[in-house]
Amino acid sequence: MYSIVDRANRILRDTIDSIEASKEEIFEIVEHSRKECKKIEEELNEIREKVDKIIREVDLLEKRERKGRLYLSTVSKNFNIYKEKDIKQAYDEANTIRTELLLKREEEKNLRKLRSDKELSLKSAIEVYKKAEKVAKSISVATGYLKGNIDDLMSTIGDLKKRQALGIKIIEAQEEERRKLARDIHDGPAQSMASILIKTELCEKLMDIDQQKAKKELRDLRRVTKNVLRDTRKIIYDLRPMALDDLGLIPILQKYIRGFMEDSGIEIEFKVIGNEIKLEPGIEVAIFRIIQESLSNIAKHSQATVANIVIEYLDTRLNLSIRDNGIGFNKKEVDESCAITGGFGLISINERIELLDGKLQIDTSPGEGTSLKIYVPLIEGEDLYVY
Repeated sequence: MYSIVDRANRILRDTIDSIEASKEEIFEIVEHSRKECKKIEEELNEIREKVDKIIREVDLLEKRERKGRLYLSTVSKNFNIYKEKDIKQAYDEANTIRTELLLKREEEKNLRKLRSDKELSLKSAIEVYKKAEKVAKSISVATGYLKGNIDDLMSTIGDLKKRQALGIKIIEAQEEERRKLARDIHDGPAQSMASILIKTELCEKLMDIDQQKAKKELRDLRRVTKNVLRDTRKIIYDLRPMALDDLGLIPILQKYIRGFMEDSGIEIEFKVIGNEIKLEPGIEVAIFRIIQESLSNIAKHSQATVANIVIEYLDTRLNLSIRDNGIGFNKKEVDESCAITGGFGLISINERIELLDGKLQIDTSPGEGTSLKIYVPLIEGEDLYVY
């Protein structure tokens, strides 16, 4: 006869199997919703550009129409000076401009309506995306807890809310890493491998037809293959910088920053204050990833030429400062964009900091560069005071 725990475990296993069967479909719905939001947002931006353009055209036509009416009035009043041909020409020109203006105004009206409809569609799509993502997160959290040992679950029921919050953060971070890895492989090695396959088939056909062209294609094939190897190594390195365990955080950061400067052309000033402390492996990996993601953001978005990274070791906490002299950004607009696309990588950075019980402070504005200040406690339960 089953004990209560055995029966509970059996029920949990059946429940997990049922949830797992539909989880992938839900994740596909979430991804589709995200892409739909991005697509509508791009279409909306195109429509906005068209509206701005036609407004300028309407303004110019209105000015021309006023000048045409004024000239027609002058010609009509002074018929003894102007010839009949001049009067007719002035009338025809004024009429042509007026007709063109009416058509442009109608086009502007239709575009404005289309813009309003598209804005409503985007708002609706964002709501659907948020709801789908909420369901997906809830299922991930539920599956994670259900897979745990029932004895542990029952013994810690009093602390469920705290564990749930931590579980959500961990699972979200894991899912985001998986999605990022899938995108990197799809956009990098997978695309290049497809190109290699096409070039290989082309070389086979050219060998007996045009050997010079075949040699050129083979050189291109070698270049593409080198790029695939480089991208694959980068993905492996991004999964886990293996030298981190052997060399420690500061040496591996120095090595990574040197490579980043060579690739991006951005000058990085790296400074360490205090004596380096051997941290928990999880903290060192998180700090490395935060700096890695921040530098990636700087290269992609900031248009910066110089950046500064400062790590300060204190007895009870670690302070990290990352600044650049780039174009900065509007925090409110980026926060709204992050809700749809996860833009600028700030969500990923903030999640890692929250997992460490740390704090993040962002100082930026358009044209003023960006500064990230991160505070991570090194002693459990240490209160952080941001200064």
